[in-house]
Amino acid sequence: MATQTHSNTRRAVAASVVVFVLGITGCSAPSSTPMPTAFPADTAQTLPAETAAALQAVLDEAPIGERLPGVIARVITPEGTWTGTAGSIALDVEQAPTSTDRTRIGSLTKTMTGTILLQLVDEGLVSLDDPISKYVPDSPNGEATLRQLADMTSGIPSYSTDTDWQNAYFGDPATVFTSQELLDFAKTLPLDGAPGEVWVYSNTNYILLGMVIQQVLSQPIADVFAERLFEPLGMADTVYPDGSAAMSEPRFEGVTVQGQPEGTIADATDWNPSFGNTAGEVISTLEDLTLWAHALFTGEGVLSPDMQQLRRDSILSAPPPNNATSGYGIAWGHAPNGWWGHSGTIPGYTTSVFHSYDEDSTIVVITSSDIEFDGGGLPAPTIYEELAEALG
Repeated sequence: MATQTHSNTRRAVAASVVVFVLGITGCSAPSSTPMPTAFPADTAQTLPAETAAALQAVLDEAPIGERLPGVIARVITPEGTWTGTAGSIALDVEQAPTSTDRTRIGSLTKTMTGTILLQLVDEGLVSLDDPISKYVPDSPNGEATLRQLADMTSGIPSYSTDTDWQNAYFGDPATVFTSQELLDFAKTLPLDGAPGEVWVYSNTNYILLGMVIQQVLSQPIADVFAERLFEPLGMADTVYPDGSAAMSEPRFEGVTVQGQPEGTIADATDWNPSFGNTAGEVISTLEDLTLWAHALFTGEGVLSPDMQQLRRDSILSAPPPNNATSGYGIAWGHAPNGWWGHSGTIPGYTTSVFHSYDEDSTIVVITSSDIEFDGGGLPAPTIYEELAEALG
């Protein structure tokens, strides 16, 4: 799928979601600027009232209703932290979202899979120059390297564009898919191009990287995520559900129109996320995503300084649509507005986590809907951009 860009006035989305399923936002120019050791993570100090009011106004103007039940957002700056909400945790429920409500984070999972990949590189267990065929002999474009899978230049098509997969999933959202089954759907599709010659956002890339990780470590992937990321960072409410549709309360209840008859809105809360796998299956909360943002944008607790710098330098300026001001790298992007990060879309939910190194500020947005606003724009990515603009 192509990279998404969203207007600051909720008017236009300039590209598609990964065929209605998993999404990202953001891309960037390469940078050799040293990574900071930390960004403000003290959520006790509140932002000045004027700034907080401007941020809350963004949420208050969101089209809360049956197409967007609720939103919660956090902004962390050197001046302090703001957390705001609008709407409710579910339709027909008068209960404001909280920072401990669970949500499905979609393609933000890729930032975690990419981090584990870099850990394995640092440990000498894999090389970014390894061809995927070394680990998965039946992969399309087997000569594509792990780096090319991670930065979406492998030319391997996304299984989520396959009609048979779409019919299987939307025909029964309780369906559980294995990594190999998802790869098999991708293998029926024409290649997007030769490795390194094209950039196409493909969920299959991160399914394959998950298969590599699991093979190299000889561990269930849920245990890998827990032991290498969630437990060390104290992300107590974050899980890789590993094929389970269960999501403990308190939780957001999400709505979608994906796979539905025209004019029908469905409750996607309990749809099985296994189709997302290591490209989009994780469940988390605002509190835990605050911890993850700190780790993602500094490397602290998850990556060595060298690996964190490698990730920052991985941002592409070619092939198109990557360019001098907007590009994707190893599981994150740098947007034209100067912010680094990723968004996730999965039926019922959108989430965004972005950071400005120039402003030393972070934005986290969670919404219980993946339904575009009138005129275009997915909920969390659009609200994140408006919050970034409100910060000035």
